[in-house]
Amino acid sequence: MVSSKKVCVVGAGVSGLACARELLREGHDVTVMEQSGGVGGQWLYDPRADGGDPLGAAGAHSSMYASVRLISPRELTGFSDFPFFPRDDGTGDSRRYPGHAEFLRYIRDFCDAFGLMDVVRLNTKVLRVGLAAPRAADDGDGIKRWTVSWSRHRGCDGEVVTTEEEVFDAVVVAVGQYTQPRLPTIRGMDKWSRRQLHSHSYRVPDSFHGEVVVIVGFRHSGVDIALELSKLAREVHVSVKSMEALTPAVSKAVARHSDLHLHLQIECLREDGQVTFADGSRVAADSIIYCTGYDCSFPFLDTGGLVTVDDSRVGPLYEHTFPPALAPSLSFVGLPRMVLVPRFYEAQARWVAQALSGWRPLPPSEEMARSAEEYHRAREAAGVPRRLSHALFFDMDYCDEFGAKHCGFPPVEGWKRDLLSLSLASASDGAVESYRDSYHDSDLVREGLRSEGWWPWLPDPQ
Repeated sequence: MVSSKKVCVVGAGVSGLACARELLREGHDVTVMEQSGGVGGQWLYDPRADGGDPLGAAGAHSSMYASVRLISPRELTGFSDFPFFPRDDGTGDSRRYPGHAEFLRYIRDFCDAFGLMDVVRLNTKVLRVGLAAPRAADDGDGIKRWTVSWSRHRGCDGEVVTTEEEVFDAVVVAVGQYTQPRLPTIRGMDKWSRRQLHSHSYRVPDSFHGEVVVIVGFRHSGVDIALELSKLAREVHVSVKSMEALTPAVSKAVARHSDLHLHLQIECLREDGQVTFADGSRVAADSIIYCTGYDCSFPFLDTGGLVTVDDSRVGPLYEHTFPPALAPSLSFVGLPRMVLVPRFYEAQARWVAQALSGWRPLPPSEEMARSAEEYHRAREAAGVPRRLSHALFFDMDYCDEFGAKHCGFPPVEGWKRDLLSLSLASASDGAVESYRDSYHDSDLVREGLRSEGWWPWLPDPQ
């Protein structure tokens, strides 16, 4: 029996909007709740930063800083049937790796093309999602429903206008992964008297002019911020866990900047501003920026312990999507990292929509639980840290198999696989500061671009 469900989607970022479209296509009654004043999730840039809490998440929901550019080509960063083309009127950012405002424009165009704003409630913060009491009419049918409580605000972060609740047949959790800052534990951190902030609260470099700045962590945001600050700070010192873990591209970038210095992890912080590193070096710093990532957090979700979060591993989840004991009425879309976004989330969303309608029955809960346990056991045996449990490391074979097996989603075209390989290699081995503007396409990629209408929008810079 195919049936329509009343579904609440939490979050109107890329994954939440993917869910909205797939659920609507499948004939479900959809409500998307978004706490911000617009769609886009993390891509909705907010110049406000920290709300007085630079080490936490008390301020803006977004972690986007002003200079962010995509780290994947726009040809790969789009929905399967809605290419991320530049505007045909020549306005906007037509680069292959555009800035964040261009991607937000694309997200809004996607919403308009598929009428998604009709089902989105903005300025609506979900307070609690919990199992609803069984209805007498259900007569013990075992169907799980959810009570969702939320507050409506007058404008983004304005005063609460109403607080309400409603019962839904299903809930899809599609909130972002980059909201709750992950902080290290460093001796003396609580007594260090100078400026400390997480990259979540970083927006523009101006206030760091002439300072000595310490950056903790040197992945994407750490590299971006360190290179940006090196242009106006007096010195930039970067703390890393291991010198061996640095990519050739990052090592080359450091060598080109005389005011950029690498150190091992911070040993301790002193009240007078001294920062001592594990390699014995020390520096008197004005500011510390922690580029140390984020933790998964669902403070609104009450499952009675059936779903837990342990060092960013959400579980148990069958194929990163369904908790076995609560499926299909509860699902998660958008947890996997190091995948093609939004394409993989689109496949997840289609699977959820089809499972809820009855087109794609799920395996028995015991089988799903066993599969989830075996997956994590294999990852641990391979030495993958728990916090990377949902990282798929661009395993395109797995991604294609996931889509084909669960929802009939089409595989990634060969030329796009080739483009992904080329872009990853360029980011790892090329010049960090220029790889986005000095790419070199293969014959296969060029033919794919021609066949799918990307030219004359994106001529190869060779």
